[in-house]
Amino acid sequence: MNQDDDAAPVEMLASLCEARGWQYEFVGEDELTTEIQGSWATYQLRAVWRREDHVLQLICLPDIRVPDDKKAPMYEVLSLVNEQLWLGHFDVWSNGMVLLYRHAMMLGDEGLLSLAQAQTAIEVAVEECARFYPAFQFILWGDKSPADALASALVDAAGEA
Repeated sequence: MNQDDDAAPVEMLASLCEARGWQYEFVGEDELTTEIQGSWATYQLRAVWRREDHVLQLICLPDIRVPDDKKAPMYEVLSLVNEQLWLGHFDVWSNGMVLLYRHAMMLGDEGLLSLAQAQTAIEVAVEECARFYPAFQFILWGDKSPADALASALVDAAGEA
């Protein structure tokens, strides 16, 4: 595939995974899953193409489950974190209480994805998971308040070089 060529979204993402040496798997014709090593964890990335809507949804899962006793502070920190985002948002799936980052891209009538779009979407998902991972851990393991967890995470991230 020529770098300037656009392609069907799942095929473009598969090509990107191959180029980066990431193992991936098709979960049906319009869904792909891969794992990407981030700075704090290995993230599962799922891409789902909805042909009828021309929407590609990317879901990045940092392998964090929210226990019942942490729901309230986790939802509060999620609202604070989501205020910081330009693209996508964090959420907790009610089925299994799994934390995730989700971003949907409308690709127009052609339904094609460029290499640059694919790279940017994946990089943003992984970067946002890495940027806010400490805040979620401060809630789950450090018993910090949501505001303190976010402030601590952003200070730590600013200090990394």
